[in-house]
Amino acid sequence: MPSLPTSNPEQFHRPLAAAALAIALLVAACWPEHDPAGRLQPSEPHQKEWIQLFNGTDLDDWTIKFAGHPLGENVRNTFRVEEGLLKVRYDEWSSFDGEFGHIFYKEPFSHYVVAVEYRFVGEQVRGAGPDLGWAVRNNGIMLHAQPAETMTLHQGFPISIEVQLLGGFAEGERTTANLCTPGTHVVMDGELITAHCVNSSSKTFRGDQWVRAEARVLGDSLIQHIVEGDTVMIYTAPQMGGDGVNDPDPAVMQEGRLHAVGYIALQAETAPVDFRKVEVLNLKGCMDPEALNYKSYFVKADSSACRYADQ
Repeated sequence: MPSLPTSNPEQFHRPLAAAALAIALLVAACWPEHDPAGRLQPSEPHQKEWIQLFNGTDLDDWTIKFAGHPLGENVRNTFRVEEGLLKVRYDEWSSFDGEFGHIFYKEPFSHYVVAVEYRFVGEQVRGAGPDLGWAVRNNGIMLHAQPAETMTLHQGFPISIEVQLLGGFAEGERTTANLCTPGTHVVMDGELITAHCVNSSSKTFRGDQWVRAEARVLGDSLIQHIVEGDTVMIYTAPQMGGDGVNDPDPAVMQEGRLHAVGYIALQAETAPVDFRKVEVLNLKGCMDPEALNYKSYFVKADSSACRYADQ
């Protein structure tokens, strides 16, 4: 029987040390940015911190408002979460009588990028009628929307700016990320735009494909619509005005008032649609490079948000 070779202890220690180092690095990467004393450590200033408005599980952070129904009533289970998706569905509807719906995120924003990844599925609600042909494969991201609780009972749309999301038909062109303006005007190329809807320069997206649409919102100054990375519309000075909103509260509808801050909402407009992502990149925050939570991409300073090592 041949003798076994003499063992070298380093042969065993090296793999164990490497494994221990890998585990330590993994733990460090997942650990909150605090030192042993519990103090905050600097964050990566260039790393974008997207806020997930839709958590993939429930709608606890959202408020629903349908025209003709009280605040909070999810009419016929239209908004729901299934398979990790935020869905708009009309399978429990037998007819439609102008009951447009919106679902509002709980927190307002002023300077931000909002992004959704959406797809249209299925057919328009039964009974919508020919007058609502425009609503086929139609949804929207409402920007700078009034608070849901300030909408009147029968008000169909919030005073807001709409990034109109449209699915293409079998033939012809149909752009998405258009602009619609319920109770709002904007300025394009120095001209006040009072038309209710203006088409973007996007391409047509047909079928049930996923599409990413974004809006970059800089308070009451600049707004950009972006589709799959391409800027398809730019305008400025969003302000209250015109029609497109039935029965608004006069105390809320103030002609000429600039939209500087507001809520983000999604629509239920007779078309079934899925959202797999709804996220915001806040562009307002601490702009002091000496602060621990400084971000290089912020465009609006909020000194009250700054956190320092000695705090």
